[in-house]
Amino acid sequence: QVQLVESGGGSVQAGGSLRLSCAASGDTFSTYIMGWFRQAPGKAREFVAAVSRTGKTTYYADSVKNRFTISRDNAKSMVYLQMNSLKPEDTAVYYCAADSRILGATLRNMAVPSYESQYWGQGTQVTVSS
Repeated sequence: QVQLVESGGGSVQAGGSLRLSCAASGDTFSTYIMGWFRQAPGKAREFVAAVSRTGKTTYYADSVKNRFTISRDNAKSMVYLQMNSLKPEDTAVYYCAADSRILGATLRNMAVPSYESQYWGQGTQVTVSS
């Protein structure tokens, strides 16, 4: 099992930046594909980004491509989401996810609408004002 704790959320004006962090504990961190998801009020949870076990491969939702960057530090059991050029539509609760079932680096499996991760964090609120 792995426990996930997100931090770094907050309020920012449009065009600003935030960096989310997710600390993992428990199982061997490097055996997990890691991802970020978000859920806005009244909307379904949506995929944001994923990173492979080594950190060499990443995958993004089209809505955040070229604005957000996911990365991980296996030595520290941390995954990050750098969010730049934030927009009001980025407002949501952001969740960290960990999954050891995904084979290789087929990260797009996390973007399937019916996807359910093995483990989820408790979420951190991001609010972007116009």
